[in-house]
Amino acid sequence: MQFNDSPARLGESKWEFPSAEKWPRNDVVGRGADLEPETLIAAYSRGMFPMVSSEESTTESNLIWWSPMRRGVIPLDGLRVSRSMRRSAKKFVIRVDTDFAGVMRNCAAPHRDNAWITEEFIEAYVRLHQLGWAHSIEVIDENGFLAGGLYGVKVGGLFAGESMFHLVRDASKVALMALVGLMVENRMSLLDVQWVTPHLESLGAVALSRDEYLGKLKLAMTQ
Repeated sequence: MQFNDSPARLGESKWEFPSAEKWPRNDVVGRGADLEPETLIAAYSRGMFPMVSSEESTTESNLIWWSPMRRGVIPLDGLRVSRSMRRSAKKFVIRVDTDFAGVMRNCAAPHRDNAWITEEFIEAYVRLHQLGWAHSIEVIDENGFLAGGLYGVKVGGLFAGESMFHLVRDASKVALMALVGLMVENRMSLLDVQWVTPHLESLGAVALSRDEYLGKLKLAMTQ
């Protein structure tokens, strides 16, 4: 399995991003701009990612840019793989970038706590995927159906994980196992999961200070 290592060349973003030294000392570092490919890649390269709250629509004035003070990452040598996860992995087939939109729409399902994945976000990240910058991992069951998966943005040695889902037990964990293996194979170094939740912590996620994260990001951008 391989990621597309030749994403489309992008122009400069029309937005001027403030340097990290000027960011406020809280998780929200800006508002506005847009979801154009150039904007998104410029933001991820600087340690930011976009969301909207569930009460807001995706407009330029309501886009919120985040860079958590305590940033969740999963060390590539620190993923906790249980015996049950290994057993589950044998039941599935792993694919890369075969159903990006399907993975996103499952992550955005109304019953899940992901109301920020609006139709505008889906369109923007599908476009990013078509340009070779966003990727998905699909977990396929024995009947050929999508059982789980995840998606995110790859820039150099960074994979910025956005969301994952499962319809079958352990399928999202198997997707994460596959992602870590793929990142190691591609000599990547930084798996960003945004915040440390109890679920992600059980899988090995740790919290870095913003400065620690930005230091690791700088190194990942050279890969």
